[in-house]
Parts: sequence; structure tokens; C-alpha cells
Amino acid sequence: MILKVENLNVYIGTLNVLRGISLEVDEDETVVLVGRNGAGKTSTLKSIIGLLNVKSGKVLFKEKNITNMPPHKVAKLGIGYCPEDRRIFPDLTAEENIELAIWMGGNTNKEKEIWNTILSVFPELGSLRRRRGAHLSGGEQKMLSIARALALSPSLLLLDEPLEGLAPIVVKRLSEAIQRIKKLGISMLIAESNVKRAPLLGDRVYVIERGEIIFEGAPEEIYENKDVMRVFALI
Repeated sequence: MILKVENLNVYIGTLNVLRGISLEVDEDETVVLVGRNGAGKTSTLKSIIGLLNVKSGKVLFKEKNITNMPPHKVAKLGIGYCPEDRRIFPDLTAEENIELAIWMGGNTNKEKEIWNTILSVFPELGSLRRRRGAHLSGGEQKMLSIARALALSPSLLLLDEPLEGLAPIVVKRLSEAIQRIKKLGISMLIAESNVKRAPLLGDRVYVIERGEIIFEGAPEEIYENKDVMRVFALI
């Protein structure tokens, strides 16, 4: 078990956005957290990485309690985070964005190895190294954001809506990249709003609705659950 979230309760102001959330990610496993917009997916990832304060419950990473640990310390333990809005530095080149993450992760002694890993997943970035973040397309920015998370040499990657708002051809390309990351032995927790993509991305699925987990199981079992189908208006 690489990640275990136990009975997480999180508030934003007076709003209880996560209510008793529990989930697990095993070593070398890709888990998809599926939910509609506003269901609590992003709040779950932010609580794990330390960007939201946990009122009660635990976040365990490799059996270490990291609940409410500052994000930079969580990252150094081996958790990479790619936010939905990418958050790359627009005035820095793609290379500088990645080198900054390598430096912040304390991995300058492994820079060549990290670059080889990144280019094995996103060979496109090789020709974009000198281009500023602001001059990259939406798909290229998403690749760079994931690559920057990989620059931390993580054992667990948190991806928030990695396919959202992208053209179908880019969705296909990023889906392939996620499979390449999986083959590297990196565990992943992926937040996804499109329930139909879950079987393409993950080994196991959780469905979140109004801050609560309402389903956990294999991707193909989603379509047998009437409650989940109602949430996504598929019946």
C-alpha cells in the first residue's frame, strides 16, 4: 500500500467539502477518482498533497502519516502533483520549468536520468525545451505540467483532470503517456470527470459525489451500478 486515506473530513470555510473519504492506492496501481464537477475530486487531491487543511482523518504515504504536512515536504517524500490548471511558469522555458522542479526536489545529481525518463514519456518536449511556457499549446502545457511532476522522481503521481478540455487527438496522446508512466512503476491517483474514460485509465475506480465515496471497484463494474449511472445521467 503506497497511499491510504482514512475517513477524511475537510472544510472550506463552513462548507464540509469532504465527508468521511477513504481510499487506497497500491504499489504500481493506477486508481481513478471519478466525479462530476464540484463533487470533491480536486479537494481530495489537494488534501493529500497538503494544500487543504484536514479537519479529521488521516493521509498515510508508505505508512507515514503526512496529514496536513506542508506541500513542499510531501513532494520531497515522493508525491508529484499536476493541478488541473497546469500552473506552469509562463515566462520560463519548458526546460527551465523542469529544471526548477529537479532543483526543488533535491535531484540535481540525477538530472540526466530524470530528463531521459521525461523524454521517454513525452518525446515532444525535446523540441520544445527552449520555448516559453506561455507559447505552448494547451496540450503541450499539460505535458509540461506532468513532466514537471515527474521531475520530482515520484513514486506516486496525483493527476487532476489531465484530459480535460483537450482535443481528441491530444486526449489519445496523453492517455498513451499515462500508460507509459504506469510502466515506469509509478503509482497514480487520477481525478476524472468523464466516467467513460475510467476504464481506459485505471485499474480500479472510486466514484465521489457531494464529498462522499459512493462506489469502489473495477472499472467495468461501474456500468452495473444504477446509483452511479444516475449520477452521470447515463440511465
